[in-house]
Amino acid sequence: MAVKSADRTVEVLETLARSSAPLSLAELHRILGYPKSSLYMLLQTLVDRRWVETDSRGYKVGVRALLAGTSYLDRDPVVRAAAPVLDDLRAEVNETVHLARLDGANIIYLASRESQHHLRTVSRVGRRLPAHATALGRSILANRRDGADLVPAKPEALSSQGLTDRDAILAELDAARTDGYASESEQTGPGLGCRAVVLTYNDPVTDALSCSVPLARLNDAHGEQIVHALLAASRRITDLLTR
Repeated sequence: MAVKSADRTVEVLETLARSSAPLSLAELHRILGYPKSSLYMLLQTLVDRRWVETDSRGYKVGVRALLAGTSYLDRDPVVRAAAPVLDDLRAEVNETVHLARLDGANIIYLASRESQHHLRTVSRVGRRLPAHATALGRSILANRRDGADLVPAKPEALSSQGLTDRDAILAELDAARTDGYASESEQTGPGLGCRAVVLTYNDPVTDALSCSVPLARLNDAHGEQIVHALLAASRRITDLLTR
C-alpha cells in the first residue's frame, strides 16, 4: 500500500525530471492536481534537503538527485562490466555507442561513449525515450515475451520519420528477432541511423547496446562492421556477467 506523502514526493521529482525547464508552483499544481498549500510545503521541504532547487523561473531537480543517480550507476554491475567494453567498442567503430535499460515501456541511457569525429551524435546519461521508438528499445522488446505488450496502441514518434503504426513497429520487432539486431533510420532524429543488440545475461532481457551514426557515414560496409562489433561486445559483457 502506497504512503501518500512518499508517493507525492516521488511524483514531484519525476515530473521535474521530465521537464526541460523549471516549473512554477501553478504549473506543478495543474500537472499533479495536489492542493497548492500541501504542494508548496512539500516543495519547500525538498528545497531544504537540496533535492529540488528554485529561482525566479520556478522549481527544478536539485543536486541531491544527481548524487542519487550517480550512486546507482557507480554500483550497477552491468555498467561496471560494460565500461571497458564500451571503450573498446567506440575505439573499434569510432562512432557514439550507448548502454541502455528498459524501464517500464521506456529506455533509460546508462552510459555513452562519444565518437571522435567532428560530425557525431551526442546523448546523455539519464535520457528517457519510448522503447518502441528506438533501436535500443526494439532490440529489447523483440527478445521479451511481453515485448509486444509494451508497444502502445497509439505509438508516439520522436521525429517526422518515426513510426506511429503499431503493426509497423511489431514488424520491426519481428525483423530484429530474425536479423539478430534492431535498426532505425532518422526515427529518433534527422540525419541519424542506429544499430542495436540486446544483452542476454538475464531473462527477461532488460539491457541493450547501440551505435548511433550520422547517415553520411552509414554505408553498407560500415553498418555491417558496426553490427559485428556490437554482437561481439554483447557476448563479451554477457560472459563477464555470467562467469
